Amino acid sequence: MKRAEFAFPGPLRDKLVGAILDGTKTTTSALLAGYEIDGEAPPAVGERELVVDSADKGVAIIEIREVRVVPLSEVDLAHAVGEGEGFTTVAEWRADHTSFWHAAEVRAELGDPEFTVDDTTLVVATRFTIVERIG
Repeated sequence: MKRAEFAFPGPLRDKLVGAILDGTKTTTSALLAGYEIDGEAPPAVGERELVVDSADKGVAIIEIREVRVVPLSEVDLAHAVGEGEGFTTVAEWRADHTSFWHAAEVRAELGDPEFTVDDTTLVVATRFTIVERIG
């Protein structure tokens, strides 16, 4: 089963996994470029993934309900709110995600120390539900 790793291990992953487990996080966003660099396809509707925490322990299984590849400028409010991080506007979501995607860890993962996002950057916007809790 494919693993669902939200952010990098540490406080942000712990926060996101907690939001998944309490039901407030039902969407997630990733850069299409990240999938391309890893040679992977984005998730597919109906696919199930094992959510892992910062200790690399499986905590839940999610099922993908919707996948859209859209330019950053087309991410909508419903998706931003579904991220479960308290965003009330797309602008808040975008500022937070832009900061994350411009971080040294993401740039290193992409192999581009100067990587930046703009309105045309392709984002994989995924909606999911928990189908099983583990532990």
